[in-house]
Amino acid sequence: MTPSITQADILAFAVLELRTLLSSHLGSGETDDPPARAAAHLAYALHNHAIAVLEGRSFDPADAVAAIAHVDRLFGENFIPRLFLTKATSDVQTPGQVETQDIA
Repeated sequence: MTPSITQADILAFAVLELRTLLSSHLGSGETDDPPARAAAHLAYALHNHAIAVLEGRSFDPADAVAAIAHVDRLFGENFIPRLFLTKATSDVQTPGQVETQDIA
């Protein structure tokens, strides 16, 4: 029997894979690729939350937001503002989502 895989499972799995793939960018040392370093720390910050999803457990979204905010502070990123902006506008269709209609 194939296990039921949810959208959340797929995204959690992706976070864990990204954490592994970007692990060489973790740490306090300088890197030639600051965006990769920020992405590595973002994936690392969320990996315990991803494990919880894959294990069928829940996590406190406020803890995840705090973890992301910490990455923002470390790297001067804007992940949290973009998260809230994305959430606030999620009911608005993007150009790729708008269906075209024939006008007769």
